Amino acid sequence: MSQSILIDGIEVPFKSNQTIMDAALAANIYIPHLCHNPCIKPHGSCKLCTVEVNGHTTSSCTTKAEDGQKVINNSEKLNKARLTITQMLFIEGNHLCPTCEKTGNCTLQAVAYHLGMLDGHFPQFYPKREVDASHPSIMLDRDRCILCELCVRASREFDKKDVFAIAGRGDNAHLIVNSPSGKLRDSDIEQNDLAAHICPVGAILIKERGYEIPIGCRTFDLRSVTEIDLGDVKLSEKSSHHE
Repeated sequence: MSQSILIDGIEVPFKSNQTIMDAALAANIYIPHLCHNPCIKPHGSCKLCTVEVNGHTTSSCTTKAEDGQKVINNSEKLNKARLTITQMLFIEGNHLCPTCEKTGNCTLQAVAYHLGMLDGHFPQFYPKREVDASHPSIMLDRDRCILCELCVRASREFDKKDVFAIAGRGDNAHLIVNSPSGKLRDSDIEQNDLAAHICPVGAILIKERGYEIPIGCRTFDLRSVTEIDLGDVKLSEKSSHHE
């Protein structure tokens, strides 16, 4: 017996154990997000994917789809909240897009375009956070970290190495490296690890790769975040079928 939910009035089928996010992306419906990746367990860190389900707000990436749910995704109220979250992420870190190596490949930047963000709105924090360039091939720039925990989860669940963690709370929350010295050079992270490539911003970068792809030819220069995320879901499905 087939099961389905309604997303903005559109009937969307889902499979057993799928989340609302999974079902939406499989049906080519984009829900803005930063901390979701189909390779690892959802966490609900960024709250951008918050939707209304039967009148109550919840993170779509962690909420299981249930037959008959009525989901609101694309509303003025939700998109206004998403815009505010995105603006806060920009001003809480040092996201200077024109000078950042990640520009054009940055999901935060692409989501800001999608939501129509024109400025940071709030006063800039200008935090001073440690940059770790100790590793021979990987650099960690905490100035750009948005605490999405993608690298934390990728290292634990996919790479099986537990290189990263989040320490502190509130304004003091920050990304740490699980090594005796707290430096990347003394961890067992490697250049080919998923954790070294999963960052949606420019907090984790591979050294000596800067501007290999010219600005104007990068991921989000050519396609919107909506097209990229929906395309990634199709690639992930093909890969899992092939396996």
